[in-house]
Amino acid sequence: MKKITAILLLFVIAPFFSIAQDWHVGGLLGISNYNGDLVEKRVDFRYTGPAIGLLARKDINRYLTLRGGFTFGIISAADSTNENKNLVARNLSFKSNVFELSVLGELNFLDIEAKGFTPYIFAGVAGFGFDPTAKDLQGNRISLRSLGTEGQGLPQYPDRQAYNLIQVAIPFGAGIKVLLNDSWTLGLEVGIRKTFTDYLDDVSTTYVDENTLLAMRGQKAVDMAYRGDEVTGKGQIPGTYPLDGTVRGNPDNKDWYMFSGLTITYRLSSGSSGGWGRQKASRCPVFK
Repeated sequence: MKKITAILLLFVIAPFFSIAQDWHVGGLLGISNYNGDLVEKRVDFRYTGPAIGLLARKDINRYLTLRGGFTFGIISAADSTNENKNLVARNLSFKSNVFELSVLGELNFLDIEAKGFTPYIFAGVAGFGFDPTAKDLQGNRISLRSLGTEGQGLPQYPDRQAYNLIQVAIPFGAGIKVLLNDSWTLGLEVGIRKTFTDYLDDVSTTYVDENTLLAMRGQKAVDMAYRGDEVTGKGQIPGTYPLDGTVRGNPDNKDWYMFSGLTITYRLSSGSSGGWGRQKASRCPVFK
């Protein structure tokens, strides 16, 4: 955490020691995806959700840009579309809104003012909020964290505490930016978020004792912790609640989420020592 704080502080104070100070504001429109215990593939595009965001960029020099942003996306997945019969029989699902605040550094490979475009890579730090939910048999959307589906907060399972809905992530990715004119820049990027939680989908470790969960959290918690008794379809046989300690998820692999899409930004102004961008882009001589 100290390293993350130091990196964030560095990104925040860096602009005050820069030479060029071009500001750009704009937005992102794209898609969001998830990787975790409810998908077999790295990314299951059948569960692609929307993503939208606001961003601001500040050019430190021709090759380094500081960026801050706010992004909203929706992630989801379901066992019912997996090929593994054990996962299909588990029959879990989730959906969650994700709200992210990020500070990133972009490394541009080319001088975009001279070339008109540049590939770039980016990395930084982000704070994000989430809240996994699922629909019950009546069609009501239920917040899963409050149910403690894996025994979080129960005295019988002292090693399992309720997970925080505000977490830290490490965003990184790559893209390409193209100058449309002196003011507008269009981009396309793919961004991955490494998280430090395994509960984006409310699935991580093992099942807890059914009777204990029923007594402490109620029938709804039992219903949402195991949904294999709801499976229907050809060749599928409804199951029964597993024994205490039966594997429910894999705690060794943390969950990930992704934001990708188009960015467009507008150049607001240039600092007193800036302006090199506009001069090169316009190809016009400068008279003093």
